[in-house]
Amino acid sequence: MRTMLDQLRRAGLDGVHAKLLAGQRLDFDDGMRLYRTPDLTALGSLANLVRERWSGARTYYVRNLHVNYTNICNKFCKFCSFYAAPNSTDGKAYVLTPEEAAARVAQYAGEPIREIHMVAGINPKLPYLYYLDLLRAVKATRPDAQIKAFTMIELAQIARVAKRPLPEILSELKAAGLAACPGGGAEVFSDRVHEELFRAKLDNQGWFDVARAVHAAGIPTNATLLYGHIETQDEKVRHLLHIRELQDETGGFMCFVPLAFDPSNTELSHLPVTTGYANLREIAIARLLLDNFPHVKAFWIMITPAVAQMALWYGADDIDGTVSHYEITHALGTTSHRQVLSHEQLLDLITEIGREPVERDALYNPVEEPTATGTGIGVAVRYPCRASGADG
Repeated sequence: MRTMLDQLRRAGLDGVHAKLLAGQRLDFDDGMRLYRTPDLTALGSLANLVRERWSGARTYYVRNLHVNYTNICNKFCKFCSFYAAPNSTDGKAYVLTPEEAAARVAQYAGEPIREIHMVAGINPKLPYLYYLDLLRAVKATRPDAQIKAFTMIELAQIARVAKRPLPEILSELKAAGLAACPGGGAEVFSDRVHEELFRAKLDNQGWFDVARAVHAAGIPTNATLLYGHIETQDEKVRHLLHIRELQDETGGFMCFVPLAFDPSNTELSHLPVTTGYANLREIAIARLLLDNFPHVKAFWIMITPAVAQMALWYGADDIDGTVSHYEITHALGTTSHRQVLSHEQLLDLITEIGREPVERDALYNPVEEPTATGTGIGVAVRYPCRASGADG
């Protein structure tokens, strides 16, 4: 115990530790201390303390399927490798009809999918009815699965084309099958970064206004942070505190998902890829500052299964899931885009590191108590390429 206290003091985190023990909320200055310390072990020990207060040894995962229904987008974000311009003529642009999306889901009819995750670009040509038909078609194909769909950016566009108040739209989307929303599109709540990287996208206040309305409609969401580009440490701390404040108000966030930026095939291709150290640090700091979020996710498809596994001792209590068919990572153009982990591989990743796997649905309701089928990873897993501008 004395050795750990000495390490925390040397890392400049003894004051943070004292606050955690006293049940006091960390503030902006504490957040900056967390970013400035180079001692990842000390940082991780504090994050694990909070993680185990929330979840003990439990680690959540989900058997999920991703459907990216269009890559056409008019926002032209500099960090995105996924989008095709509305007037694109290179043959890469696509839109799935509701029937095509349902057919893709039907390909997994023999698998126990719990969550269908649907996000896409902001396609200005899609009418409001398209989104209702998309939800209905997918839900009819897999009525046993919950649909988590549409970022705050997509919902703003849907309300725009419907030309009706957002609360009315949300009620109809919910009736059509929408159970939850992902947290993408937040990127970093900084006017500077917004202007430089995604000025055509909904601004920071707009994102909060939509999220507030979604929570008021009884639809839970996630929240995200896209890191590893031009953001600064103080901007990331402010981002986390803004999200924490909204959670105080609405209680509608289920999980926070740090998203590692990959510059491949983007306008920021000169930037380096995030390191394992940086990925674990972001997860740990999020867990410490977001004291009102029940879950923090290590999204393995963006940080590799190996780093996501380690993150289970650095603040994360969710490792996402099987992630079948994720078009956003294909857009990075690498050949190593492993997009699926089997159920057995997920269990082994969790149990090998001493955690207890809990299968969940899209709303974090436990599905069953699984048992591991092996003592290690067992099957060689190729690391996935890591998406830029993913959705969480």
